[in-house]
Amino acid sequence: MNYLSSMFWSESFWLPPNVTWAELEHPPPGEEYPKAGHLVACLPLAFGVLALRVLFERLVAKPCAHILQIEPGVSRRAQPNAVLERVFASTASPDSRRIEGLSKQLDWDVRKVQRWFRLRRNQDKPSTLTKFCESMWRLTFYTGIFMYAIRHLWVSPWMWDTRQCWYNYPFQVKVPLTNPGQYNYYVAELAFYWSLMFSQFTDIKRKDFLIMFVHHLATITLITFSYCNNMLRAGTLVMCVHDAADIFLELAKLANYAKYQRICDTAFIVFSIIFFITRLVIYPFWVIYSVLVESWEIIGPYQSWWLLNGLLLLLQVLHVIWFYLIARIAIKALFKGKVAKDDRSDIESSSEDEADNKSKTRNNSRQNGSEQSPKEGNGFAYSGKRDH
Repeated sequence: MNYLSSMFWSESFWLPPNVTWAELEHPPPGEEYPKAGHLVACLPLAFGVLALRVLFERLVAKPCAHILQIEPGVSRRAQPNAVLERVFASTASPDSRRIEGLSKQLDWDVRKVQRWFRLRRNQDKPSTLTKFCESMWRLTFYTGIFMYAIRHLWVSPWMWDTRQCWYNYPFQVKVPLTNPGQYNYYVAELAFYWSLMFSQFTDIKRKDFLIMFVHHLATITLITFSYCNNMLRAGTLVMCVHDAADIFLELAKLANYAKYQRICDTAFIVFSIIFFITRLVIYPFWVIYSVLVESWEIIGPYQSWWLLNGLLLLLQVLHVIWFYLIARIAIKALFKGKVAKDDRSDIESSSEDEADNKSKTRNNSRQNGSEQSPKEGNGFAYSGKRDH
């Protein structure tokens, strides 16, 4: 065990040349450098964040939703069927061959079987009220932590000159005793992302579940790694850049759920612009450049330096993927006047049901001697359900 521990905490891997753990563990009197043990509090604090979220959603978000007339709502339920339930338990989206077999077995039309599975899948989806409360919690956290970060970084020299992140590294930041601001910021962010990691398995399930899981895991690893390596200056820049755009994403989602279309579109376009500026411009050309180029020039590369930059570049790849999805929606909002439903929505398309309804409407209209126009017969069903 001691051998494995010494291998894991190898100075040649984690620290620059000619730097030892003893130098970091025994700082001058009255000072303290970051240690891995400082982050132990993050895990119980993450469960505290989850508890705080439950209280916030119940005592703050739900009353706000009630004021905005957002009700839980009851989705259409699939009619009870033991055969289909057994199939659904093994696969929620059976292939066409399985559908045809069930159609013959039950003497149902194929489209009726397809509709049953669609209704059954949507039956387990969370309501608009649930999604509203989740987004309001995230909006509150992102806004608060971003304001705290800006307040702290505005007077920090490394925000205006990123080379300051590497001068006298790693003997530059003293936490938590003499610099509680950075310590509190790190602990709050790390606890929040641990809470997101835990709640991802119980929250709204989305199609990008795996991408988000990788994102949370990479973020937690980066925050922990940068703290233990005393890279807090660069770490605070990374976290601040990532929080900026999320505020407007959550605002757009809240406006979406409350059916304030114009506010939703405006907030989403602002989010798209800020996302592009912060994550495709500032992050790669300011933050990554500092960690990759300036740190090389000032302290030189070492083994864990490559790991750090690899994780930062992994996040950048995820940013490019997300911006592609975001740009598609933003373009629709600009040219069609509404935020359209995106590929990652947690509510499935009901186009077949709408088609059936149109057909029934036309048939009823013909029977009554007149045919209703599509515009009159079917109002626009709000579909801007972007969930991050």
